[in-house]
Amino acid sequence: MRTVRARVTILVSSAVLSLTTLTGPAMAAPLPDGPGTPAPAAPSVPQQVDARTKSTQPVYDYSDAIRESVYVDTTMDTDSDGKNDVIAVDIVRPSEPALTGAKIPVIMDASPYYTCCGRGNENEKKTYDANGVIQKMPLFYDNYFVPRGYAMLGVDVLGTGRSTGCGDVGGPNEIQSVVDVIDWLNGRNTAHTADGQPVKATWTTGAVGMIGKSYDGTLANGVAATGVKGLKTIVPISAISSWYDYTRSGGVPYSDDYMPWLGGYVGHDSPACDEVRGQLGDSDDDDTGDYTSFWAARDYTKNASKVKASVFMTHGLSDYNVQTNHFSQWWSALARNNVPRKLWLGLEDHVDPFEFRRDAWVDELHKWFDYWLQGLQNGVLKEPMVSVETTPDVWRDYKTWPAVNRPMSVPVAAGKLGAAGKGTVTITDDPDLTEDNIVADPSQVIAGRQMFLSAPLAAPLRISGTPSVTLRMMSDSATTPVTARLIEYGAGQRYSGIRRTDQSTCEGESTDYDDSCYFTVQKLTTQGDHGIVSRGWIDAAHSKSLSNPTPLKPGTWTTVNVPLRAQDEIIPKGHVLGLAITLSDTEWTTPNDTGATINIDLAATKLNIPVTGGKITAPTTPQPITVQITTPTQRPNLHDPKN
Repeated sequence: MRTVRARVTILVSSAVLSLTTLTGPAMAAPLPDGPGTPAPAAPSVPQQVDARTKSTQPVYDYSDAIRESVYVDTTMDTDSDGKNDVIAVDIVRPSEPALTGAKIPVIMDASPYYTCCGRGNENEKKTYDANGVIQKMPLFYDNYFVPRGYAMLGVDVLGTGRSTGCGDVGGPNEIQSVVDVIDWLNGRNTAHTADGQPVKATWTTGAVGMIGKSYDGTLANGVAATGVKGLKTIVPISAISSWYDYTRSGGVPYSDDYMPWLGGYVGHDSPACDEVRGQLGDSDDDDTGDYTSFWAARDYTKNASKVKASVFMTHGLSDYNVQTNHFSQWWSALARNNVPRKLWLGLEDHVDPFEFRRDAWVDELHKWFDYWLQGLQNGVLKEPMVSVETTPDVWRDYKTWPAVNRPMSVPVAAGKLGAAGKGTVTITDDPDLTEDNIVADPSQVIAGRQMFLSAPLAAPLRISGTPSVTLRMMSDSATTPVTARLIEYGAGQRYSGIRRTDQSTCEGESTDYDDSCYFTVQKLTTQGDHGIVSRGWIDAAHSKSLSNPTPLKPGTWTTVNVPLRAQDEIIPKGHVLGLAITLSDTEWTTPNDTGATINIDLAATKLNIPVTGGKITAPTTPQPITVQITTPTQRPNLHDPKN
């Protein structure tokens, strides 16, 4: 049973604040923050606006909203049935602007999950009436934004739901299917109803904001990377920026045949689509781990220069489904191209901020869309660019990310982190070594692992950015996986997940078949004596090039760089940092090569770590560190298709 706590919008007397009606092109907004910054959309729909907050108000009747389903045309025939594919688009929009001919902007969630899996923490799916017209749109976006003068579109991406065709899992065809919808909204493409009647989107300004979590946010990234006109902003939540980096790390696969599996999980069950998915499996190069043209077509970072939309991204710093390298490399690529952007980083794993920071998230999302889609000068770009959850439910704002652009170079010695060493140490691969084995007993010698420990920190240390390990090594094999873990030793409360409560909040208006109420979650923490700061994997032969691997020459020294996952974490005073180096990691990856032995040249090996405050020094007299493994670490489902 739900106990409901509603968010209430109160309109007080005009003596306190006024509601202003904005109309027409005369309200066009100036360029916001300087030369080259894209302008937000100019408002062209009568709006009720809170004059104090410059925010749209819920003045349109959600229960009377227009609900319609259309099919957008494409020039693709991916299922080879002799007919061009069509993309199903379900629309909820306020009826009042349509009566006057006023035009409204669009919020869009393009997804492959509306039929197979559902969206959000409650796995909501689309539902339809007897005539096949949308009744329930998953998530709160329509309930909240339609009364405020927006249209909400749920798009079944190519080959899923009521769309025809066969998807190519993040590839050019899926991206084009969403571009075709934006083109229709801007009068550059055609669409029809279920009975074949042509339909035009005369009700919209053509200004589109895309939003979505995981695969949905990934599609938003990919569509933005085409530079399609009309896309004003995207809000990718825990989203992929490169499918190569989602399925493997530096040439080391996480799992085999993932792309055809995912295509089958979300897509149509047909012989034609089975053939398309077979081609995905033939093209993924799992056996080599190489970055090929197949992966380049699914790498959105390389096209960041084409992005014309602003980007408000969020990501969990504990996310090992869509790992943190996805937000960091996309953020960096956008920064190089001066794309207006904003970033929220939570402690959570693969979780929507709607779950863990609900009120602030809904308010900030409202402000973001009002600025970029309604043209309201509400000062959102004058706010701090970055917000980071530093401890559970405690957030700090920063001007940019990462806090440090140049990493600190930390030398290693035998068993020590922070002191320059001499000589060599040896690792012989142990594929059965688990993470619990690796982090336990850090002061002891364990076969298959080399551990380097710092002295207790004399002051708190903020790690902000992407660590890496430069490893001078000699192998007895033509290649080998190399795994690095950065570990924090010291007692503390650490994030350990979320749990649904029986409490709800209602974020918008409801109908009998589409309510706006969602369960809240409780954030869980665990008292422990250690935590993983970051992990990283690379196939040594791919260290210099992901596309053209260079086999190692047994008995010859070479330098391998192991990139770890991006992180923003404050390590408390008195805690110890540990760097663990192992070879194959069969718990987290599916390596192609195992069994090698390597020597490490300590003098030429170092940890590259972006930090502010404090420093990392080596212990003079190492003290034994005891670790208790109370709950065995379980590899997360790296490719959970839901949510």
